[in-house]
Amino acid sequence: MDDLTRILKGLPFFEGFADEHLALLVGCARNERATAGSFLFREGQDATTFYLIREGSVSLNIHAPGQGPLIVQTVSENEPLGWSWLFPPYTWHFDARVEQDARMVVFDGLCLRTKCDKDPVFGYELIKRFSRIMTQRIEALSFQLMDVYGERS
Repeated sequence: MDDLTRILKGLPFFEGFADEHLALLVGCARNERATAGSFLFREGQDATTFYLIREGSVSLNIHAPGQGPLIVQTVSENEPLGWSWLFPPYTWHFDARVEQDARMVVFDGLCLRTKCDKDPVFGYELIKRFSRIMTQRIEALSFQLMDVYGERS
């Protein structure tokens, strides 16, 4: 657990988290690896986790009619991935494909939601941080859609 605490303290997403809140996060976390070409999750599947990419990269993809998969954003070192575990119906809205072999910290969503319910200060801090990520991803998706469906000269 000390290793995970040290890892989380060194990641920008968790900067400024109180030690007791880091302990709550660590209690729901594990280290994992994934190989290039594999999928962490697929659109429509149950969203039970979120990821913090430590090394490598993962692309978020949507399927555009007649276009095939489009990369909305690529998530790489020190970035979080996945917010669907936070909101019912807890299903993924994108595909997440590993582009480069990845090392990541994986967080159990049910474990975290339970801890957020018990400690609203912790929950609010986590929601604020994910809100920023959600905004960035929605903006990235908007740009992709403009490229696909916007006027072409």
